[in-house]
Formats: sequence, C-alpha cells, structure tokens
Amino acid sequence: MIHQSKILVIIGSVRGQRICPQIAHWVAEAGRETTAREIEVVDLKDWKLPMDDEPGIPAAHDYVNDHTKAWSRKIADAGGIVFVAPQYNWGYPAVLKNAIDHLYKEWHGKPAMIVSYGHRGGGKCAAQLRQVLKGVQMKPVAKALLKIDKERIKANTGDIDPAAVFARQKQSLKNGLAKLDKAMRGPWWRRFSARTSHSK
Repeated sequence: MIHQSKILVIIGSVRGQRICPQIAHWVAEAGRETTAREIEVVDLKDWKLPMDDEPGIPAAHDYVNDHTKAWSRKIADAGGIVFVAPQYNWGYPAVLKNAIDHLYKEWHGKPAMIVSYGHRGGGKCAAQLRQVLKGVQMKPVAKALLKIDKERIKANTGDIDPAAVFARQKQSLKNGLAKLDKAMRGPWWRRFSARTSHSK
C-alpha cells in the first residue's frame, strides 16, 4: 500500500480583516472531495517567523531557532503544498515570502498549486509566486485565479462565503487539485517516499 502523503494548504495572509482563512478552508474541502490524502490547513498567523533571524543561510540547513526547526519539520513532512494568497500591489504578501525564505531544501521537488485572488483574479501574484517557487526548486503544477468584485474589496469586512462567491470556479479548482495529486504519484513522489522512510 502506498503511503498517502499529506497536502498542506498554507494561508498566505495575516491581515486583520483578511478573507484568506475562509478561502483556504474552502480549498481544503475541495481537496478532500478530490483526493483521499490528508489535508491540513496551516495559518502563517500561528507561525512566528521573525524576518532574517537565522544567522546562517537556509541552504545550509543549520538552524538555531526552535521556531525555524519546527517550521522545517512541518514543511519537510508534507508531500505537496497549496499556497493561498491575495494579490497585493501586483505581488503577494511579504509574510509568505518570509515563510518560504526561512527554508530551502525542505521545498525541493515538491509539487505545488497556487490559489490567488483579487479584482482580476490575482494573476500577477500567481506569476511572481510561481517564479519564487521554482527558485526553491518546487514544481508548480497548477493554479486557480479567483476574481473578487471591487465593492467587496473596498468594504474590507473580512467576511466571504467562498462556496457562493466562487461557485463557478470550483471545478477548475478541483481540476488543479487533481493535477497536484497526480504529481505526488509521479517519479518525484517515489523518491520522496523512499527518502523519508529511510530517514525515520
């Protein structure tokens, strides 16, 4: 029996009036409808990762801070990652870049999906994030761009019903999640499974 590796859905925004948690949990639920793998939602607000607080470079994997070591274990134990993030000024949130930059080898080879949202769907956010993920040697295999009307953005209430607002985009989201699942069963997944089993 092949071990069902976990998928992490990372909430990539920590703003007070954010809607990212609701969207991320909706994405996770769509994932559970698509794959039998365990899916865990990870909120960066719960991870205190001070910027540039490690004395060494992440590629050396010589961490001194407990929070970095814990973050390393969390990412290392996952087989695939879904990044959920809003588009900020044609980019993505700094907190997400910081979380990525805290590590290096832990991201290597892992399939990733990007779920971005904004007035026009967050395409520029997704494009920039894809470039960074390739820089840490991840394998971006899918994306979903979720459009939000200007009135909702301006209201900034922190409330949203993703199932209703993004109903027409759910199938596209699930198609992307299916691609992620498939990528986790490819040649890379077999190497990852063998490596993690030997290290335990």
